[in-house]
Amino acid sequence: MGAMSASVTRRTALLGAAGLTLSACAGAEDPAASPSPSRTPSGSGSPSGSPSGTPGGTPGASPSASATADALPPVERRVSLPQLMREEFDGGPVTRVRRQAVTDAYERWEVTYPAGDTTVSGILLRPLGRGPFPAVVLNHGYIEPSVYVTGQGLAREQDYLARAGFVVLHTDYRGHAASDPAGDLERESRLGYTRDTLHAVATLKRLPAVDPDRVGMLGRSMGGGVTLNALVAQPGAVRAAVVYASVSSAFTENLDQFTIPNRPEAAQRLAQRFGSRRESPDFYAGLSSRTYFDRVTEPVLIHHGTADDTCPPPWSRRTHRLLRAADVDSTLRLYAGEQHAFVPQWPLSMERTVRFLRRRLRA
Repeated sequence: MGAMSASVTRRTALLGAAGLTLSACAGAEDPAASPSPSRTPSGSGSPSGSPSGTPGGTPGASPSASATADALPPVERRVSLPQLMREEFDGGPVTRVRRQAVTDAYERWEVTYPAGDTTVSGILLRPLGRGPFPAVVLNHGYIEPSVYVTGQGLAREQDYLARAGFVVLHTDYRGHAASDPAGDLERESRLGYTRDTLHAVATLKRLPAVDPDRVGMLGRSMGGGVTLNALVAQPGAVRAAVVYASVSSAFTENLDQFTIPNRPEAAQRLAQRFGSRRESPDFYAGLSSRTYFDRVTEPVLIHHGTADDTCPPPWSRRTHRLLRAADVDSTLRLYAGEQHAFVPQWPLSMERTVRFLRRRLRA
């Protein structure tokens, strides 16, 4: 009772201080957050297993030793981050499809890996040498899936990090490149992509060349949102995270900025199936990582340009404030005049990224 009450009190104060009432297309308010558990120590492992009898949980699944129904936010909807909190992310063996290149610093392979029953494609870069090496999972930003090719997006980061001595697994996500298809709801909710990246983490930890205690995550734009989802869904899965020019940590802000203008039919399907924001605030809160920031146990480094007209800089400012309010070790780096693509100051941002990862991923 005491831990849960403290968590609820902190959540209420956090939301009130941040001023989370959003001006949506229909004038609806951003959904209020629901109670969540107290924080768990970093590196303590991620909760898994869906408790029997939990609303929306997987029938027949048993709770893990580290998580029970009382220790997690309730599952009001199966399409939600609380549902991901109860799932297992085991990854699996990497299948090397084709070696693309060998440079003076690393080998680059097209690969696939299992994400539950889904096969996901991606790019694996392994530094030359014996290892074991620290590793990073990369989550790319939005690229139209019908034109996306394997490894697209974050090409600069792939090369930079591999040359800095990291094993890199760039996930294509389901529905992209050679991955299995993705359902509409998996795409629009970003939950399918979050599953893929958490399985990618587990897959990396299986590789002999990787030190499983030194794995981080980096996401850009939409991939920044996927990264934040992963942090709240499975605390302890990685040791540190970096987000670049990220989308909002509130699902409704992304809905207004991207989905409604570009894919209005997808927004309509969401409203028809789950209700409007006024009718079903719990549904939209359950897809917003900020609702569960008090679960994050990893340090977070945020990069954002002040001239970004795709993902407004106030989004990262607010995410940073809410992370700090939830006692998360969060650092925000703003780059004057830098736009969404990050060009002039990208080298500086990567120097800071590598320095951050090396420090935070120390054994």
